[in-house]
Amino acid sequence: MATRLLRTNFIRRSYRLPAFSPVGPPTVTASTAVVPEILSFGQQAPEPPLHHPKPTEQSHDGLDLSDQARLFSSIPTSDLLRSTAVLHAAAIGPMVDLGTWVMSSKLMDASVTRGMVLGLVKSTFYDHFCAGEDADAAAERVRSVYEATGLKGMLVYGVEHADDAVSCDDNMQQFIRTIEAAKSLPTSHFSSVVVKITAICPISLLKRVSDLLRWEYKSPNFKLSWKLKSFPVFSESSPLYHTNSEPEPLTAEEERELEAAHGRIQEICRKCQESNVPLLIDAEDTILQPAIDYMAYSSAIMFNADKDRPIVYNTIQAYLRDAGERLHLAVQNAEKENVPMGFKLVRGAYMSSEASLADSLGCKSPVHDTIQDTHSCYNDCMTFLMEKASNGSGFGVVLATHNADSGRLASRKASDLGIDKQNGKIEFAQLYGMSDALSFGLKRAGFNVSKYMPFGPVATAIPYLLRRAYENRGMMATGAHDRQLMRMELKRRLIAGIA
Repeated sequence: MATRLLRTNFIRRSYRLPAFSPVGPPTVTASTAVVPEILSFGQQAPEPPLHHPKPTEQSHDGLDLSDQARLFSSIPTSDLLRSTAVLHAAAIGPMVDLGTWVMSSKLMDASVTRGMVLGLVKSTFYDHFCAGEDADAAAERVRSVYEATGLKGMLVYGVEHADDAVSCDDNMQQFIRTIEAAKSLPTSHFSSVVVKITAICPISLLKRVSDLLRWEYKSPNFKLSWKLKSFPVFSESSPLYHTNSEPEPLTAEEERELEAAHGRIQEICRKCQESNVPLLIDAEDTILQPAIDYMAYSSAIMFNADKDRPIVYNTIQAYLRDAGERLHLAVQNAEKENVPMGFKLVRGAYMSSEASLADSLGCKSPVHDTIQDTHSCYNDCMTFLMEKASNGSGFGVVLATHNADSGRLASRKASDLGIDKQNGKIEFAQLYGMSDALSFGLKRAGFNVSKYMPFGPVATAIPYLLRRAYENRGMMATGAHDRQLMRMELKRRLIAGIA
């Protein structure tokens, strides 16, 4: 069954969209997303309504998410109207289902209707959630967003995967162009670039490497001759059910492919190091994540050691039961080796696929049982990382969240720890086009805040845009709160204009 699921993943890795389902959204996994990880800034399920202080209340954590006039003061009315319309449209279930059907139908095979659909998408959802069709356009969007709002940008080349060496090499060049585009910007305007290992190393090889790493953890006498120095990627609670028997060793050809993949990520890291551009490595589902962690940490050892602060950041997904243990192990080893380390903390993106695969193998899902358990894990990891970053050690922390409660907790913790909000060790991040109230509130509270800004051709961004639509339709109190504040601000401006 696991083999069948993996084969299905390979098939769905093409840029075709999942089949339309009238009863709910398509299962969006590591296999179907064009821009991954981004949605893991959010939540797994709808949250209960949050308490937001009234405009006259003074929040003791310095984070005010209620005064819409101040929060959206930098946004032109035309942009606010479009944002409100897009977010409301994305929250209408039948409209999202219709869009899914259209994008997976034969209408997309005819050049005329395909052009019409893509044109409509580009002028609405694409322009709201994406930064442009190439690196230069995205860099210009980063510049305009910073000048208008003071929010920084994370440049994200929106490629999902590669299946062969030629595609991997092409993607590496795109990532390097992304770094060059970031370098062209003032350092105040951007925070980092993002890379996806599945775009520069074939998925089949990442699966094989993950199997071998799991077996090595199970059987300490099992040695991997090709393994580079890295930090631990497993803990006692890590899911190991993906590998139930000893895997075959890598073939000579696979070892050459792995060496080439190491060369690609090292070249990207080298360019980042030369340009002093931080690099965030995105996470995947657990069937591939061990290999990604291994490559991320081996790269960090190579390229972070000579820096006062990290260049390479790995991603921790707090919805996994073993997230806290693995984070502590990585930090302990980084401190032992005197290697500055950066972490991006997210909640997690692949709950559905994780649960399906675990169930097919008769195992418990590696994801926490409840959303509250995930929130608790996120906040515990966040507190731990903030404490580490505050004590003068070379840690960098990106708190990627749409959760207002986590934002408030972090703001209070920063105050308690006396953290310098502007020294770059701690920053927040939200998706471009989402959770703007939280972004503006954190910025007004004095933090560095970035928008995760994907770019790429319109056609390849469609699955990502559908994922944003499903988030807005079914998920978050934060999304509803943003829409409510936008409506209030539009009404205020209308009344002020009439008066």
